[in-house]
Amino acid sequence: MLARCIIFASLLAMASCATQPTGEFVPYYEVETHKPYDDVLAELEVAIAENNFRITGHSRVGKVIRDRGTKNFPEYDTIQFCNLTEAKTILLMSPQAIKYMPCNVVAYQFQGKTIIRTHLLPTDTDKNDLNQFSVKMNKALKSIVDFAAEE
Repeated sequence: MLARCIIFASLLAMASCATQPTGEFVPYYEVETHKPYDDVLAELEVAIAENNFRITGHSRVGKVIRDRGTKNFPEYDTIQFCNLTEAKTILLMSPQAIKYMPCNVVAYQFQGKTIIRTHLLPTDTDKNDLNQFSVKMNKALKSIVDFAAEE
């Protein structure tokens, strides 16, 4: 029994040291601001449009929870957006890239600040053209977040 426990513990230790597949880590970009929350949302919409994306969804999670009776619940929003030309480009490079779509930005209130966050595309895959595309797309995603956070 002791031998089995040792083997099991050793397997767990080895598994915890396993490397993550290339391109599987999804980095995030996050900025904080003291700007009014509604201004942040409005400027996210402007920045998304200015970068040639179309909003495909907007979930006002905090508002809906408040509407259902939880008073003083903080703001939480998630906005999904896409550019079909860019989507076609990345999907032709890598059909597996569908897991990164649509683009998404979240905004929420925490400790007196508004947090704006988006996930970035991986730039360390084994496909150079995909990495270059991701660098370009990440620049646009960061500019959307930065524009909305600018005070």
